[in-house]
Amino acid sequence: MRSKWITSQTEMFEVIEKCEACYVSMVDQNNHPYVVPYNFGVKDGVIYLHSAQTGKKMDALRHNNHVCIAFSTDHQLKYQHERVACSYAMKYRSVIVTGRIEFIEAFDEKVDALNVIMGKYTDRQFTYGTPAVNEVCTYKVIIDEITGRKLGY
Repeated sequence: MRSKWITSQTEMFEVIEKCEACYVSMVDQNNHPYVVPYNFGVKDGVIYLHSAQTGKKMDALRHNNHVCIAFSTDHQLKYQHERVACSYAMKYRSVIVTGRIEFIEAFDEKVDALNVIMGKYTDRQFTYGTPAVNEVCTYKVIIDEITGRKLGY
C-alpha cells in the first residue's frame, strides 16, 4: 500500500492538532542540523512555540529563523501476512511545515501565545505573572509551505 498526499488544508491542520508534540529542525551557527521536540499550539493557521530565552536552539533560531517542523500521529502497525516481514507497514498521518520563526516581544501578544499553547493541553484558564512572561521567549511560525501524507487512512 502506497502513501497518499493529504491535499486538504483542513485535514492537515486536523493532523497537527491531534499531535501531542512536534519536532522543530533548524540549522545552527556551524550549519549543522539540530532538531528539538516542542509543545505547541495552533490558532488561525499559525503555530506557536515557547522556550527559555537562551540556549543552543535560541542561538540557532536567532542566527537563522528558517525551520522545518514534523508532525506525525495515528501510528498503527499493520501487515498482510504475519510471517512476511516485507508485508509490514505503519499506518500514519503526517504533516511537514516549512516556515520562518517570528519572535513575539509585546507582553500581551506573549500572553496570547501562551494561552494558545496552554489551551491545546488543558481546558483551564491561566493568569501569568509579569516576571514569568518577561522571562519566556514566545514565537510563531509563519508557514511558507505545508504538506501532508497518510498511509492506511
